[in-house]
Order: sequence, then C-alpha cells, then structure tokens
Amino acid sequence: MTGTRRGDRRPAEGSPVARVCVDVPLPHLDRPFDYLVPDTLDADARPGVRVKVRFAGQLVDGWLLERVAESAHPKLAYLEKVVSPVPVLAPEVAELARAVADRYAGSLADVLRLAVPPRHARVEKDVTATDPAGATPPTAADPATPVDPRGWRDYPAGPAFLRALTAGRAPRAVWSALPGEDWADRYADAVAATVAGGRGAVVVVADARDLDRLDAALTAVLGPGRHACLSAAAGPARRYRAFLAARRGDVPVVIGTRAAMFAPVERLGLVAVWDDGDDLHAEPRAPYPHARDVLLTRAQLAGVAALVGGYARTAEAQLLVETGWAREVVADRATVRARMPAIAPTGDDPHLARDPGAASARLPSLAWTTARDALRADLPVLVQVPRRGYLPSVACADCRAPARCPHCAGPLGLPSAEGAPACRWCGRVAAAYACPECGGRRLRASVTGARRTAEELGRAFPGVPVRTSGREEVLAGVPAGAGLVIATPGAEPVAEGGYGAVLLLDSWALLTRADLRAGEEALRRWLAAAALARPGSAGGRVVVVADGALAPVQALLRWDSAWFATRELAERRELGFPPAVRMASVTGVADAVADLLAGAALPDGAEVLGPVPADEGRERMLVRVPRARAAALAGALHAAAGQRSARKAADPVRLQIDPLSLF
Repeated sequence: MTGTRRGDRRPAEGSPVARVCVDVPLPHLDRPFDYLVPDTLDADARPGVRVKVRFAGQLVDGWLLERVAESAHPKLAYLEKVVSPVPVLAPEVAELARAVADRYAGSLADVLRLAVPPRHARVEKDVTATDPAGATPPTAADPATPVDPRGWRDYPAGPAFLRALTAGRAPRAVWSALPGEDWADRYADAVAATVAGGRGAVVVVADARDLDRLDAALTAVLGPGRHACLSAAAGPARRYRAFLAARRGDVPVVIGTRAAMFAPVERLGLVAVWDDGDDLHAEPRAPYPHARDVLLTRAQLAGVAALVGGYARTAEAQLLVETGWAREVVADRATVRARMPAIAPTGDDPHLARDPGAASARLPSLAWTTARDALRADLPVLVQVPRRGYLPSVACADCRAPARCPHCAGPLGLPSAEGAPACRWCGRVAAAYACPECGGRRLRASVTGARRTAEELGRAFPGVPVRTSGREEVLAGVPAGAGLVIATPGAEPVAEGGYGAVLLLDSWALLTRADLRAGEEALRRWLAAAALARPGSAGGRVVVVADGALAPVQALLRWDSAWFATRELAERRELGFPPAVRMASVTGVADAVADLLAGAALPDGAEVLGPVPADEGRERMLVRVPRARAAALAGALHAAAGQRSARKAADPVRLQIDPLSLF
C-alpha cells in the first residue's frame, strides 16, 4: 500500500485530489489539507481510510475525507501511504464530528480521535480475510412487524412511541422511568421496534454494569450476534472488532459507554442514552463532549429518533420538553403511586417530635426500625452511603479542625479501624499526627465511608450477612432473603424480588456540595437507589435522612423528577446558568487566559465573569451568552485559540463549553 519512488509518481486519473484531516490538534490547523493521490494508491485511497502524509516536514497520520477533481492550490504533495484500505470513517460520522468540534470549540482531529478507535492490525487482517473486498452486504432488515409494547403500556405515550419507530418515523422522547422499572428491557423494546422497521440504533449507557444489563436484554429480544458492544474497557482488540462489525454493516445495533456515541451504523434510525445525568457521560478529553449532546446533534443531523431516559430528569432533558424538541413519556400519577415504595424523611416535624436526636443522628430511629422490620421479614436492606472507604475524612477530636497532611496539606483519612491516618493526596502515613491548632492527637470522623458503615451496621444487626458494593468490587446482584448491602451511589446491586428497605444516609454530603447540580445529582442518586425497592404494597420502604421540606426530598417523596427539573430549569433561567444559556469556561494561568480573551471577537451580549481560582495555581474565566449565540461564542473562542497556537504561545488554555462543574 506504499507508493513508488517520489520521482516516478503520477496523479491518479479520476479525482486525483484527496482532502485530508491531519492528526495535528492545533487549532490554527483545523481545516482539511489537499494532497495528490498517486496512481499506485488510487484503488485504496477511498474516503474514510487512514493515511500518512508529509506535514511540516514530518510523516503524520490523517483521515481521507473526500476526493475531488481539483484543488485551489497549484502545487500539492502526494499521499505517502494508505495505512489500511478499510474505510473506518463513515461519511455520516465525519459530518457529526465536524458539528461536534464546532459545538465545543474544538478541532476535528480531536473529535475523530474519539470517534475512531485505534487500529488493531491483527483484528483488521482477520476481518478482511473473510471478506477481501473490505465490506459485507448489510444484514437484511427484519419485516416491519409490530413489537409487543410490554412494559411500555404503563406509559400512555409508550405504545405510540414504539409504533412510530417501527413505521420508520423519528419520534423524540424524554422518558421518566417508573420505580422498579427494568429500563434495559424497555430500551431493548425500542431498539427491536427500530430494527423491525429496517433501521439501526445506537444506545449509550454510563458504565460497564449498565452495559451488561442492556447486552443481556438485547440478546433476549434480538437474538445473539445482532448487536455489538463498544466500550474502552473491552480492550483494544475486542473494541476494534466490534467497531468494524458496525462499520461493515454486520450488525444493525451498537450499544456501549460513551465510546459508542460516534459508532457507525447502517441506516441509523434511533439514538438513545440512559441516565444522562451521570457524569460518566462527559468525555474527559478535548473537546470534552457530552454523550447526550452528541447523540442529540446526531439525531438532528440525520433526522432520526431520539430517546433520553432515566429515573431522574436533568434540566437539559426538561429543556428539550419545554422547547417542543421532544415529548415526555411518563406514567400517570395513579400508576406511579402503585409502583413506588413508601418513602419517608427523618427531618420533618412529626419524626423530630418522636425522635429529637434525628436531626443530628447518622442513623435515626426511623431508619433503624425500618431496617430491622425488613430484616425480620426476611428481606434485604440497601444502605446508600455517598463516600467510599472507611473514614475518608477525619478531624481533631478536641478542636474539630480538619486533619491535614503535614507534607502537602491534603486531607487525612483512616483506611481501617487499626490503620494509621494517611494522606489522600500524596499517600504519606501520618502516624504521629498532632493537630497544629491545639496539639491534640485524637481523631474523630468527619465523613463516614461505606466500609465503616458496614462495620457499624454489622454490630447493630448481629448474625445478618453484610455485603459492600463500591469501587473495589461492584456487585451486579444479591439474593433474596435478609441481608445488609452497603453501597456507594451508582454501585447499588439489584436484589432478587426487590429490597424491603432502602436507607439513604449522609444526605448533607450530596446536598451541600458547592456545585450547580448538587440538588439534581442528589435526587438522581436517591431515585436510582429507591427504584430498587419493592412497591409499598409489597412492603417496600425508603428512608432518606434529610429534611422533608427540601425540594430534592419533596421530589423523591412524590417520585416526581419532572417537577424538580421544571423548577431547576426555571431557577437557572433566572440566574443565567446552563442549559438556559451557553457558558464557556476558559482555564489557565492568568496571563494566558487574559491573552486569549483579549484576542477573541466575542459576540454581542457576551458577559465575561471572573476570574475565580482554579486548581494548580491557575484561574478560570466564564463567558456567558444566550443560546442563540452559542455557535458564535464557540467560533470566537476557537479562532482566538488558533491565533495563540499559530504564534506558539507557551502557556496552554483549556476551553470547555457548558462544563459539568462551573465552580
């Protein structure tokens, strides 16, 4: 696949000019570059293939975007090599990548690096050996037979949504799942309806555990070999094999974590995301796209159906409903009340009258008796603890000053009952710690972790098996019968038959975070745990250790995330925060941030806020504009970043559009 000697090369006869995106992520080079295709590479140099080209005196990677008859530049260099004749970049994905780069003030090369996994030569050789042409005919579509709506009947608009998918239309839905709902089965129904209509689907979930559930549900509905799983955790070979299966049209459906948001699918008909409020959907690499927004952009460009679902509803999803871009799919209140567990807070007046210590107790009497009653009924109990570890944060027992590392000032924590305090930043052990404020040597808990909670509850309920689920080991499920399960948010296992009781502890750790989304995130985590409980009619109980007057607690008590999302979006409109407006974060050393903003032609009405301190001695400035001027803001910042990179400015600046954390 390499060319002949340079002096012997001649341009290909048909469309001899290749437009190439070079893999150089400098903002001022964010445009296609023209190269001549030598006649020796004519057959292999197809749009979508990986190539190597000479750029600034070096041999660099690139993607061949298209071939054209002529170029505006009189003198062009030749393509040096076609890395592989397999066209890994689909035209639809290339268009999407350009739109995402523009949306997030990024470079096309950065987005393509996220969209196309690294090449695995052995896998590619194995796949192409079975089909030398490099592609197989697309899988024949199933006949357009109606899909049994099953659980979608609990939602008045649910069956109509499935019928629209089967008929080849493009409905857009924001779905609020009922308590106890098997969301994976509902997504499998939606995918099956899309496939029955002769189209494909892409579904994105937050983590590997959700992916396993959806994988099993789709296998049951579609049969084996009808979908591919894309996840970075699968390893380079398996991921690339799944990617090629989708690109070649061998499977009509791709599911995965955020790595799947750009997955190529033949005749795409549906894009879907589950639990879009989970921060794992936000890509940590430039240009930092969010899976939900990428999929919605994809639905808009391709004119396909979209499904955004979860037990909780984000402000972004509520904006889709209020603007009319999507319709909500919700159950009526009678069905919600019949399916939800009995939920009670510990901080309202009646409970405080019976238990005056409930306001300060970590496990008030209501929570304790609820757990005891469930265990006596031979039912499992789930305890959600916001922090992992044993005592992740400690303080001086005498003056209550936070205990910090003498070397780096990081927070000290206790790894176990017998362990010495150690720094959570640098890992140094502070066995001889003495409080710098009062000289005290005794430590007390500031924050209690999941393992300490398991130890305490094991003593409170002797003889009851105790399991933990968290970062070290995440349980997929637990058996029926009496038992305690202590889990961190997102690691709650499914119990056979549902939990008899769910205890939501340390609510202050979620609600008092200095974050715009603190209330929304607390409700999302609570609903995900409470959804695992039995219905109230079957003995399911949920206790949240919080004041019942708080808005997130009220939404939990009524199981009404739509009400909370409406309220949250209205507050953000009033305060001028995303998603009501578009906001960009500019982070770097002070001089670099000022330099970039000084060179940016910001749109009219742009408001610059800050600076505020950021990590590692940097500062952050925020730029806010109305949503109608979002594209102008992203373009202005990208152009200003290009000016800095063109003159080789030393200090980097990080640009993020609508980051999850603003403070």
